Amino acid sequence: MNTRSTAMWQEENNQLTRTFTFRDFSEAFAFMTRVALIAEKMDHHPTWTNTYNQVSFQLSTHDAGNTVTEKDRKLAEAIDKLIE
Repeated sequence: MNTRSTAMWQEENNQLTRTFTFRDFSEAFAFMTRVALIAEKMDHHPTWTNTYNQVSFQLSTHDAGNTVTEKDRKLAEAIDKLIE
């Protein structure tokens, strides 16, 4: 998978944020599918957007008052492992 990230995870406005850029829509969608399977297994579902070849995340724990928790950090780590 050929990907680049605009930056490492940033913590801002009580969210962990990061954007990944892929070669095309198919690669971005495949990445989202893999993230979805991990998120479901962790029972922690991200807020994310996809526009053509970019996937952007805003992670926070909704049942903890929309703040960053260990669940978010673990999901971010799992997402990072998909692109290593």
